[in-house]
Amino acid sequence: MSDALRPMGRTRLYEQVLDRLRAYVGEGGLRSGDRLPPERELAQRLGVSRASVKQAIVVLEVQGLVEVRHGGGTYLVKDSLDAEPVERLVERRRRLPDVLEAREALETKLAELAAERRTDEDLRAMRDALDTMAREIEEGRHGTEGDRLFHAAVTAAAHSVLLAEFMRSIAEQITESRNESLRQVRRPARSLAQHHEILDAIEAGRGRSAAAAMRRHVRTVAKVRLLDWNPEDEESTPDPAEA
Repeated sequence: MSDALRPMGRTRLYEQVLDRLRAYVGEGGLRSGDRLPPERELAQRLGVSRASVKQAIVVLEVQGLVEVRHGGGTYLVKDSLDAEPVERLVERRRRLPDVLEAREALETKLAELAAERRTDEDLRAMRDALDTMAREIEEGRHGTEGDRLFHAAVTAAAHSVLLAEFMRSIAEQITESRNESLRQVRRPARSLAQHHEILDAIEAGRGRSAAAAMRRHVRTVAKVRLLDWNPEDEESTPDPAEA
């Protein structure tokens, strides 16, 4: 049967709010570090519910464009709110659980094998990766390159051709999950500490401990803001605070 007459989608209110916020930041010349108006004020000025504003702010947060400080407002992280289309964000959210599940299965085994098979050269590569990550964090960055190098070094230290091939096959999706995780507030420093725990176990040759440390780390990675966002939420329900 033809799919041509399927129901047509409609632009959700939060997407319209996103467009207005992007225009507001651009026209107002706002820059990184500037604060957006409170959610209640935005809702009143735009004539929408606070639920729609909250949805829009969450989208901006998971895209790494704003920082929401608990009880302190919403601040720009960059000089604009230009980012990927919402449709692409929705697709990332849908596949992220599968990616994280695959990461846990593969990387815990890789860590265990690395503890059994690592060479001195492998250990140097892991230490160098963590030095790189530490420098990035000190410079105010997220540490994504050091993170990538560390996990690549663990994979190499396992000396498993087939498992390494599996990791390469999902490299793009792993990069997405890494970026989602390291954008979380205070996550880079915590990730670095977890990496050191993994390295300590691998260096000591404790396979089960290395696997357990990697599992804890990947499960931390799984706690990302994107998974808390439900793009199917209805914005039509009146906000009790506005009644």
